Amino acid sequence: MSRIADPDTTKSPSPPPPDGFGDEPASFRQFLLQHRRVLLGALAAGALIALVLAVLPQVAGFGTTLTRLRHGDKLWLLLGVGFEAISLGGYIALLRTVFSGDGVRISWSAAYQITLAGVVATKVVSAAGAGGLAVTAWAMSEAGMRARAIARRIAAFEILLYAVYMGALVIFGFGLRTGLFKGSAPFTLTVVLGAIAAGVIVLALAFLLIPDDVERRLTNLSRSSPRGKRVLQRLSSIPRTLHDGVETAIDLVRSRQLGLLGAVVYWAFDIAVLWASFHAFGAAPPVAVVVLGYFVGQLANAIPFPGGIGGVEGGMIGAFIAFGINGSTAILAVLAYRAVSFWLPTLPGLFAYFQLRRTVTRWREQAPATDGGTSSGTEAGPSASGGDGRAGGGDASAVVG
Repeated sequence: MSRIADPDTTKSPSPPPPDGFGDEPASFRQFLLQHRRVLLGALAAGALIALVLAVLPQVAGFGTTLTRLRHGDKLWLLLGVGFEAISLGGYIALLRTVFSGDGVRISWSAAYQITLAGVVATKVVSAAGAGGLAVTAWAMSEAGMRARAIARRIAAFEILLYAVYMGALVIFGFGLRTGLFKGSAPFTLTVVLGAIAAGVIVLALAFLLIPDDVERRLTNLSRSSPRGKRVLQRLSSIPRTLHDGVETAIDLVRSRQLGLLGAVVYWAFDIAVLWASFHAFGAAPPVAVVVLGYFVGQLANAIPFPGGIGGVEGGMIGAFIAFGINGSTAILAVLAYRAVSFWLPTLPGLFAYFQLRRTVTRWREQAPATDGGTSSGTEAGPSASGGDGRAGGGDASAVVG
């Protein structure tokens, strides 16, 4: 598609793109330099697969267990692949819904490219999905969204996504402990984590109490040097961004857009991959145990392991053992789950990465044609944002994709 520039939207200077994005390489050597992180990520994935299939089976105590990876029920594993495709579809729908606004409307193809390219970037910078967020911020800047709007919508996106996470910890944690759900219920992994999750939800809602002019108030309180005031001003933008992110998330929920269900679909079907992996190597634990074991393991995703390797796997396996699941079965199921959900999307993610580069190049070429008016053959559609840039309005938007 092409796009129409919103007359009220001034495109902010684009931040430096993540490594690997930019002008087309003039030579093979330059190509390798520009894409070194992506290629190293793919190499790390191949090395991990080789390690699992060839080296670890030779280690005492792991040989029998890991060799069984080759003999899992193929139908259940194939079903897990289908579940993962649906999970990614939910993420794409949520991203498109949240970032369609502030003068920009994202097409399905652009949302797909940003999501899958973010999968590759997350393998390079794994801490809480920071790599994927960097790709999203860069792409939205190139699409014409202002820097402050990008920050606010990223905050809203993360709040909507992790509201499901925290809500699940509360519901299934206390549900298991009280006997509402079937399964083992260790106090720490149910009540303690459920209470922490409830506290996080309350804290997020508390950001609504932050005044709109918090940046000005904090800056006025400073008696430090001009440089110190600038630092304080930048720091004070964090609570303001979180405040605006919570407000935007609530406004989007009130708008009842179908794409918001993507947050639930993303988590539910990714957990379904793990559930199918357990079935591939025997019987699955109770659903509530699978859900909690999954989310406990995902907490390790905040630790910046190289390529994201090891943290989540170890966290999930440890959680399932604490829930009374056989260690051998837990290892098989978790490794199979990670192969499907984390490594399988790498190849399509690489293709999407290069597609996104071409898409951004096209946006740049079209940008001058849209300045000061509407070029022929372009399209426009209603935005999810109103005149103040928040959800729930009807201004004209640029269609990008």
